[in-house]
Amino acid sequence: MDKPWLNSYQEGVPAEIDINEHPSVVDIFSKACKEYANSPSFTNFGKTINYKQLDEYTNHFASWLIHEAGLQKGDRIAIMMPNLLQYPVAVFGALRAGLVVVNTNPLYTDRELEHQLKDSGAKAIVVVEAFAATLADVVNKTQVETVITTRFGDMLDWPKSMVINFVIKHVKKMVKPFSLPGSHSFKDVLNKGSSLPAVSAELNHDDLAFLQYTGGTTGVAKGAMLTHGNMVANIQQAYSWIVIDDLKKGEEIIITALPLYHIFALTANCLTFMKLGAMNVLITNPRDMPGFVKELNKHRFTAFTGVNTLFNALMNTDGFKDIDFSGLKMTLGGGMAVQKVVADRWKEITGVPLIEAYGLTETSPAACINPMDLQDYNDSIGLPIPSTDASVRSEDNQALPVGEAGELCIRGPQVMLGYWERPDATAETIDSEGWLHTGDVAVMNEKGFFKIVDRLKDMILVSGFNVYPNEIEGVIAMMPEVLEVGAIGVPDEHSGEVVKVVIAKKDQSLTEEAVLAHCKENLTGYKRPKFVQFVDELPKTNVGKILRRELRDL
Repeated sequence: MDKPWLNSYQEGVPAEIDINEHPSVVDIFSKACKEYANSPSFTNFGKTINYKQLDEYTNHFASWLIHEAGLQKGDRIAIMMPNLLQYPVAVFGALRAGLVVVNTNPLYTDRELEHQLKDSGAKAIVVVEAFAATLADVVNKTQVETVITTRFGDMLDWPKSMVINFVIKHVKKMVKPFSLPGSHSFKDVLNKGSSLPAVSAELNHDDLAFLQYTGGTTGVAKGAMLTHGNMVANIQQAYSWIVIDDLKKGEEIIITALPLYHIFALTANCLTFMKLGAMNVLITNPRDMPGFVKELNKHRFTAFTGVNTLFNALMNTDGFKDIDFSGLKMTLGGGMAVQKVVADRWKEITGVPLIEAYGLTETSPAACINPMDLQDYNDSIGLPIPSTDASVRSEDNQALPVGEAGELCIRGPQVMLGYWERPDATAETIDSEGWLHTGDVAVMNEKGFFKIVDRLKDMILVSGFNVYPNEIEGVIAMMPEVLEVGAIGVPDEHSGEVVKVVIAKKDQSLTEEAVLAHCKENLTGYKRPKFVQFVDELPKTNVGKILRRELRDL
């Protein structure tokens, strides 16, 4: 296969990576903990733990999961928390025990959480108390037997831990009353685990590491099966791409504002920079922009990842321009399209270009990244990374020539095993030749750079998160006053797109306020409609399928 992009690789980037260097993610983790034992690994709310401490905590957590909770290799464990020190401890502890991590958005509604727990068959969950009320409402409908609860400040030193937990519960009133009989506290789990025999699951590339939920290309959320082989491959690919000259082992500081339960931050920040021995600065609430800027002033950070909307919001926050950017070596933007105006302004303020990357949950996630020596925005998602094939293909799945638009397809060792217990959906997404069909329309130029020009499917992209019209429509259709509903994405300067719904009423008393209230109960914030339009009838095909393209014309 012709790979013109190889000629555009930055000097030092290999065409292929060695996936066999590590049998599992745990192997990469263990070697990092040994090599960088005394270097800081994660910091949050002013508390920093080094790699040796992280190794010990995860060992205790793994021991408890196996010896006390009775979990076995291959069992699924959900982790439902924002960026806190507990997150890497729980994730790496679970992986050490041979468990499969099910990353869970802490802002899920009852309906969304119940679906994910039931679909994954999770037997255990780690949940922050501020979100435990949602779990309490649905846990009895799931297979979850072991519940571990934690508070925001549980891994901080006294008295700061007490102060933060008090503020979260009594001042901000974030902890709603809940009842989870038989649950265990995270601190108790670590304490008990410290006196239990160490565990070390035998893992290889074929073992599942994560069930990472996504809408895929259609419909309800599905678990992308990401194996240790998939994750090792993507870590190796990203590592070989970014570690060219400037980045130094054991010295880098990366800002982690995107939630670690999102595949972008998980692989790029938590895993790839761990291999580099970097320190992750965990931002628990990046929506608090003044607080975020205050935190940035405390660190001479060297790397930064985010989505277009995050960069845009930061640059519009007082004090951001005054931050010391002299240590910053790289900024990586993904999850959604990076806009030229944002990239240009970012470089103007920080002196560092905003490098755009492209990936999917189904590719662990990195598939294309722009060269790290790129100086200015180039309106491209970059080049396929090492050991990755990319192809622009026609409707009949034939490769198209340079400059012609078609569906972007990806093939490589980072492509998921498939969707959890959904062979039909897997077959629709990955063809017999191993090509993953992304649903994005792209063109490739003669130098091998790819550009996304349109979207094949009707997916809506809100601040880097996939929103699927079918789910929104299904929720609103639950309202008895609704006759028909169609959901589309409309442009938004802050989040790229927002959801708009067009409704034909069954009951004329239905109001916009009632629709929005219903959605607030059943959908996470970024999925909720920002606009509601009422019409007499929705445009449809002759077989009754709603024509979303005509909805956009309304």
